[in-house]
Amino acid sequence: MQGTSQKNSKDRPEVLADRVYHALKNDIFDFRLMPGDRFSESEIATRMAVSRTPVRQALFRLEREGYVEVWNRLGWQVRQFDFAYFEELYDLRTVLECEAVKRLCRLPARQCSELLDRLTRFWIDEPRLADFIAVSLHDEAFHMALVSAAGNEEMARIHSELTEKIRIIRRLDFTREDRVDATYNEHARILNAVLHQQSEEAQQILTDHIAVSRAEVRKITLHMLQQARLHTVSPT
Repeated sequence: MQGTSQKNSKDRPEVLADRVYHALKNDIFDFRLMPGDRFSESEIATRMAVSRTPVRQALFRLEREGYVEVWNRLGWQVRQFDFAYFEELYDLRTVLECEAVKRLCRLPARQCSELLDRLTRFWIDEPRLADFIAVSLHDEAFHMALVSAAGNEEMARIHSELTEKIRIIRRLDFTREDRVDATYNEHARILNAVLHQQSEEAQQILTDHIAVSRAEVRKITLHMLQQARLHTVSPT
């Protein structure tokens, strides 16, 4: 009976839709589905061995997040890559994070130290990780924790949504060892400046940190898009 219950749970439409959603999102993030690629619900349903209902639910979710769009009522299309859109998101990210740092620097030193204790231990005190994916996840958590520590829940909510939107390109910043080392060094500098209530210095380090990351991910994304397109071209 328990095995049957678990099987039925896995076959529920919402569970299937969630599985399809994550699979398609990974395809987009890894450029297996390229910007401009068109496909039908039936094609996805066949490939993933599910009905069209969870596929449609997953696609509507991806559409709301801006990853796909309905194509001429005949199917779906991966949205074209809009660097101007991501530039605006990075600008907003900089504004929110600098404001958070400014507020943290105004707190009593002991309170600020307590709020940032876990970040300080990971980015300064503990041995550095070598795994790119793990560092990428911790980097994202670092910036979200900074904003959250500032104490404004609405700022934290907006920043969390923003983080999700830029994840498709931001994670590419951790495909080179030098970028991992730079992230550790810059996070440590940001934390030290905040802990010493050096607001202007902390904001400048943070702004430069985000700007370099933005430039790197743009360059890497363009390269990956070019390589992915070359692999899709049939030999003549």
